[in-house]
Amino acid sequence: MDLRKLKTLIDLVSDSNVSELEITEAEGKVRIVKGGYAGAPQYQMGAPAAAPLAAAHATVPSGAAEPVVAAPPAGHIVKSPMVGTFYRSASPGAKAFVEVGSAVKEGDTICIVEAMKILNEIEADKTGTVTNIMCVNGQAVEYGQPMFEIS
Repeated sequence: MDLRKLKTLIDLVSDSNVSELEITEAEGKVRIVKGGYAGAPQYQMGAPAAAPLAAAHATVPSGAAEPVVAAPPAGHIVKSPMVGTFYRSASPGAKAFVEVGSAVKEGDTICIVEAMKILNEIEADKTGTVTNIMCVNGQAVEYGQPMFEIS
């Protein structure tokens, strides 16, 4: 879909009382859902079977301490290149590709992301040591979601 057309659709949803808009064309499907705080829109593009984005609302009970904001990671972050399911090993009973403390070289397989029944091997894009694994085996991951930290 043309970027100008997509921007126009986003502006239309943002400026109207419409809370959800879904358009299917030959190039694919676009779903725009308005939600979140103060009517901030959320956007999702994907295959026809894609689920709508859920609005995440964090509430802090009265009298409770403010939530703690984690410090930014010190190392390189490997992010998910697609929406899918995160797997740490090639099969359910197999050993995980990497653990915290594992040395990896650029190009080493570090996990699998399953998308539409296709197992996609994700490779380290930097040489170093795995210092943090940010996903749980079998967890759904979004495009751009941090999965590993490599120092």
